[in-house]
Amino acid sequence: MSSDFVAAIDLGSNSFHMIVARIANGHVQILDRLREMVQLAAGLDSHHRLSAESQQRALDCLARFGQRLRHIPPARLRIVGTNTLRQARNSAEFVARAEQLLGHRVEIVSGQEEARLIYLGVAHSVGDVAGQRLVVDIGGGSTELIIGEQFDPVHLASLRMGCVSMTRGCFDDGRITANGLREAELLVQLNLEPVREAYLARGWQVATGASGSIKAIQDVIVGEGWSREEITLDGLRRLRAALLEVRDTAGVASRWQLEPARARVFVGGFVVLHGLCEALNVERMEVSEGALREGLIYDLLGRIRHEDVRDRTIADVTRRFGLDEAQAGRVSAVALDLLRQARVSWGLAGKEMRHVLERAARLHEIGLLLTHDQYHKHGAYVLAHSDLPGYSRNDQQLLSALVRRHRRSFPADAFADLPKDLARPARRLCVLLRLAVVLHRGRSNEPLPPINLRADRQRVHLTFPEGWLAEHPLTRADLQIEARLLRRAGFELRVGSPVPAV
Repeated sequence: MSSDFVAAIDLGSNSFHMIVARIANGHVQILDRLREMVQLAAGLDSHHRLSAESQQRALDCLARFGQRLRHIPPARLRIVGTNTLRQARNSAEFVARAEQLLGHRVEIVSGQEEARLIYLGVAHSVGDVAGQRLVVDIGGGSTELIIGEQFDPVHLASLRMGCVSMTRGCFDDGRITANGLREAELLVQLNLEPVREAYLARGWQVATGASGSIKAIQDVIVGEGWSREEITLDGLRRLRAALLEVRDTAGVASRWQLEPARARVFVGGFVVLHGLCEALNVERMEVSEGALREGLIYDLLGRIRHEDVRDRTIADVTRRFGLDEAQAGRVSAVALDLLRQARVSWGLAGKEMRHVLERAARLHEIGLLLTHDQYHKHGAYVLAHSDLPGYSRNDQQLLSALVRRHRRSFPADAFADLPKDLARPARRLCVLLRLAVVLHRGRSNEPLPPINLRADRQRVHLTFPEGWLAEHPLTRADLQIEARLLRRAGFELRVGSPVPAV
């Protein structure tokens, strides 16, 4: 398959979606869409663990998807998990099995990142409007609310309520009663209460809905003749009355010819959408074909074109925290030069390794905003718990771990919490980052001399021009201290001058 092809898989709480597209003259042409209602969220038990049955159901779906992905290069495919995989305590177990099955990496994204990607997919799928747009996406386990302008989201929220979770909480027995509807509607209002006023204050010109639940509701309202094409608040009120007439999910499936899996979660999705429209005064809502998976495609296209949103995130964080950009640039330049020399022998080839090291170098002093003492620990905490657009949970964990270990202690198990495929390269990238930080500890603008690096398994040999270390005794002392610290992590650092020619 040509490298012009890209693909994305959305491992949603209710449905799994796959999209395959071709990039032609800078434009995205959708070639194939696949969707299966896996209802992963229904497999979460009271201890937030995914059942073996739900995992197998999901893996069977991915095996079918995998047949379409065999010739897609890893750099042109993104697979992301959302709310249920964020919540599940055994999500790492499922992700490992999914990655082995698909032969590709699975990312779990935060609610904020999910919202950003949804907005990107919607904005590219509907007509442009003057002013701001409200986007609503009701998933199986969460609902995303985004206000944006053109292709840029400006206000995002991810609420823990979705069609599956609402159904399980209020309509698990399949019956639809007046008391059940009122209880669910109150729960929606409680979830909206912390964000309602902020959204109303910002305002919007157009409201757009995305997701299977919203599309199903649109089909019912239009099919009943309550609206010509949009979802209207009047249509939702009529649908509420009709739901009380059908009384249960079997009646929902029969009256509106819905597939059983959709009928089971229809009322949960309806309650969320109706409650949102009532609370936010949404009289009309158009429906978009695009959502998270389309957003993944456009985000991936940006990375291919070297317009990676993660670079903008690093620049924004640098400005927000007032980091010393000159020092960050010095450390980054040296770290990347060392990587250039070690990339083959240490297996660190590829753009992603370069990007990870460069971004860690640029943010390594972020903890100084709080205090100098233990600032590497503060920086790691900030990076682990901030909303960083473009970053998956694993990406953020890796960045945080590199900043945490860029100075002082470096135990052998420093990266044990990372996925196995990231732990070894992370340790080696960290060595390069630490050396770059040590070499620029004096924060001087004086350029460093050419430094040669040889890396072989756990051995690192730095070579400086003849006499340079003697002229810079503080740097030599710093490197001696660093050699002792690296030894605890199992690395041997040797420092010297080139052997004179005979």
